[in-house]
Amino acid sequence: METVNPATGEVVDSYEEDSASDIDDALARAEDTFTEWREVSLREREELIEAAGDVLRDNEREYAELMTEEMGKPISQAHSEIQKCQWLCDHYAQHASEYLDPETHPSPPGTTVKTVYDPMGPVLAVMPWNFPFWQAMRFAVPYLVAGNVGLLKHASNVPGCALAIEEVFDKAGLPDGAFQTLLAGSEKIDDVLADDRVRAATLTGSGPAGRAVASTAGENLKKTVLELGGSDPFVVLDDADIDAAAETGAWARNQNGGQSCIAAKRFIVHEDVYDEFLDRFVEECEALTVGDPMEEDTDLGPQAQEHLMDDLHDQVEASVDAGATVVTGGEPLDRDGPFYPPTILTDVPEGCPADSEELFGPVASVYSVSDEEAAIAKANDTEFGLGASIWTEDRERGQRVARRIDAGCTYINQLTKSDPRVPFGGVKNSGYGRELSEAGIKEFVNRKTVWIE
Repeated sequence: METVNPATGEVVDSYEEDSASDIDDALARAEDTFTEWREVSLREREELIEAAGDVLRDNEREYAELMTEEMGKPISQAHSEIQKCQWLCDHYAQHASEYLDPETHPSPPGTTVKTVYDPMGPVLAVMPWNFPFWQAMRFAVPYLVAGNVGLLKHASNVPGCALAIEEVFDKAGLPDGAFQTLLAGSEKIDDVLADDRVRAATLTGSGPAGRAVASTAGENLKKTVLELGGSDPFVVLDDADIDAAAETGAWARNQNGGQSCIAAKRFIVHEDVYDEFLDRFVEECEALTVGDPMEEDTDLGPQAQEHLMDDLHDQVEASVDAGATVVTGGEPLDRDGPFYPPTILTDVPEGCPADSEELFGPVASVYSVSDEEAAIAKANDTEFGLGASIWTEDRERGQRVARRIDAGCTYINQLTKSDPRVPFGGVKNSGYGRELSEAGIKEFVNRKTVWIE
């Protein structure tokens, strides 16, 4: 298993893939550790998660640079990702006891009825490369503090990040086996998930990957949480603050090189402000700096891998062939590495890739609509339902529109984001289940009823 710096083409490191015997040992260790870890008091588990946040603080630069080397994230954004993981640890260290406090129910005189939240056991996580620390940590932290143990199968281009996350929990003082990284190819995951020692699974990634995991889990009666792709609408109504919408929209589409499930991808703009918004949006996108991801002032680094840029460009070309217009960008940059510029498409025909598929890179599709009803209809005209952003100066109107958009997360006058304090997840082909907040920590617990006479 070899990792390549996408900005330079240089090999970062190589790793030996786990054998079947290595994986079996890891599963045995997870099962043994769970029997110990579940008996550790919740307060002690909170303290150890707090310590994991301290490890992240102490090693922030090292981990940020590792992320940038392995998948090309601009270094300033890599630092922000590590800081967000610190916040995640702090949040659950402070709130896990509250979230998992037994719930008392009405009951007949002389009886007490409670729901208690017991851990389930080893949980398998299949995670993507685009936010290599955050995606894995947002699974691991709540599940660990709840008393489960974790097995991480990370993307094959970020094994260094995967091992660094294991290191975080080791340095924090969690027992050996509480969190383990499996350096294994996707072809081995079915067997791991089918193993009786694994009790549940979570996946963040593509629709096909989610269906494969859900199928195997279903055959083995194991619970799953899936966070899949998105084609998030960014709805600009006729009373929106256009400057704010254009500035935020440029970042919402191009952050992390546009490689985000919750990136704004389809910009749906009321016809009365369409020209004004498009002009400002083009200005903001063209002002972004594409360059060396190790430079602090870089906004967009390379795409994570050459073939991913090629796939993205194929989608752009197919959309243009179908009738879409390139307003800016639209061609790989003439430099070493898979660098793709901020790209804006208009006149996007229904059913072309830029309209119907997820474009996982810095390419925005911009539509003009006649009114609010048309905006809602276009926002919902997708197989996905992860996030949505609505722009209007009328907060009541924004809430009304938000309620009618098919999405797991809706944001008014800001970009779609995840936050440890609130539930995160999608509907339709964007998956099911929730991560983060109280909802996330309770996804993989046994909600046990205790009736006392």
